Amino acid sequence: MTKNSWICNFTVLGIFFLQTGCNEKDPESYLRHDSASKLNIPVSGSMQNPAFSPDGRAIVFTQYRSGYNKGPADIMIINLKTGKLDTLVMDGSANVNLPGSSWNSQNKSIVFSSSRDPHDEIYIINDGGKPGDEMQITERSDYMAYEPTFSPDGAWIVFESHPVDVENQGVIMKYKLDHSTTYQALTNADDDCRQPNWSPAGDYILFQKYENSQWDIWIMSIDGSNKIKITSGAGDKTDACFTNDGKYIIYSCDSDLEFANIYKISTQGGNPERLTNYEGYDGAPSISFDGSKIAFESYGGDPDDSDGTSIFILEIEN
Repeated sequence: MTKNSWICNFTVLGIFFLQTGCNEKDPESYLRHDSASKLNIPVSGSMQNPAFSPDGRAIVFTQYRSGYNKGPADIMIINLKTGKLDTLVMDGSANVNLPGSSWNSQNKSIVFSSSRDPHDEIYIINDGGKPGDEMQITERSDYMAYEPTFSPDGAWIVFESHPVDVENQGVIMKYKLDHSTTYQALTNADDDCRQPNWSPAGDYILFQKYENSQWDIWIMSIDGSNKIKITSGAGDKTDACFTNDGKYIIYSCDSDLEFANIYKISTQGGNPERLTNYEGYDGAPSISFDGSKIAFESYGGDPDDSDGTSIFILEIEN
């Protein structure tokens, strides 16, 4: 019996959790070797891409209805104190947010992509809105747009751009929400770059780049100059975002592991620190504004073709 198996539902600092050790028959409960706790979200499907609200009181996430990465998908918000669950976007297409800076305090909005006809584009919605309130931002006939995040001032978005129906050739693109400037490519199509996230100070953008048969994390200035590779070594490093002080990057990596876990590395590079300790998969991390917690998706094995991941929260040192 695990030490936490005696209690199933409990509250820590006003946040409702479902402790992973409470189900004696759940094989996943024996795989977790850290203090991460599962969020009790009363809805079926695959819970993915958690991102903290600016005040840390709620999490926005993507709910894939039919399994891991299997649409349709809806955007939902859960209040961490009350457990109240609200559906923000739901129209039958794949509506997907990115962890990290997808929820902005300046314009009180959430940015996401949607697979609505004719192809994926970027939308925003007020964080107090309801289905149907979303507004389309990008519109290009020959290019898809997804994986968007905000600049800290809420004036810009940065996103991943691909030619329609082309899986590779990812380009990191910047666009101003008031439509006063044209689309600005920050990387080259030949580099295949993805999943951009803005730094809290607004001076850098991170992204992942496919090179030498693996993904690594890079940062660059917001005009696309001064590109610097941050991670090194074996394994794919993906799903990255900055910590609240901009000094570190948290990301998912499968180096020396069967399945990816969550790591932290300085923006100056160096040796990474492992944050989660799980024999299954941990990915798509986001960090609270005060730097005390990370939220991430998790599954006790390979999530591909599974019924889906759950969202966990781990308290960490600032």
